[in-house]
Amino acid sequence: MLRACRSFALGYFAVLLLAAALAAQPAAQLSHELSLQLDPAQSGADITLAANLHTVKGSFALKRGSIHFDPASGAAGGEIVFDATSGRTGNGSRDNKMHKDVIDSWRYPEIVFRPDHAGGTLAPSGTSTLQVHGTFAIHGAEHAVTFPVDVTLKDNAWTAKASFQVPYEQWGMKNPSFFVLKVGDTVQVDFHATGSIAH
Repeated sequence: MLRACRSFALGYFAVLLLAAALAAQPAAQLSHELSLQLDPAQSGADITLAANLHTVKGSFALKRGSIHFDPASGAAGGEIVFDATSGRTGNGSRDNKMHKDVIDSWRYPEIVFRPDHAGGTLAPSGTSTLQVHGTFAIHGAEHAVTFPVDVTLKDNAWTAKASFQVPYEQWGMKNPSFFVLKVGDTVQVDFHATGSIAH
């Protein structure tokens, strides 16, 4: 009986050691550079601007995009380019004012995000959250930004979602408030992308 108890105790201890060793192992992650191509037909950005009379919602179309990312070092590059002239909110006069007086899209027809680093661990499959840093170019100026991006990998495809604030007035663009209509000085941007992976 004593021998059986000893055997059981040793076996249980071995199982605990194995479980501890497995728990100490780092989560599986990619170690080779990825080239992520964006599909403009399935990617874009939705915007939300708070106002005292109503909330303005709109969207911008993706023009092109390609990103390369090294999971080992976090280094990133490439660019995501939006068509500034594609911005629509569902109201013609409001859109004309946005393009003419705020983003000046005829003079600056592209809005570009260029990543340079991403912090966090990118899992080989499933969803990972990365802190992406880069420059956001709009209205003729570049601004350093950092925001979380949820990236999902599956086979040779990927999707991404991100939400961040653009302080357009602070960045030198005109606030379109007038008379009784007052709008916020930041725009909420909800970005979504779908694309393919080239290893």
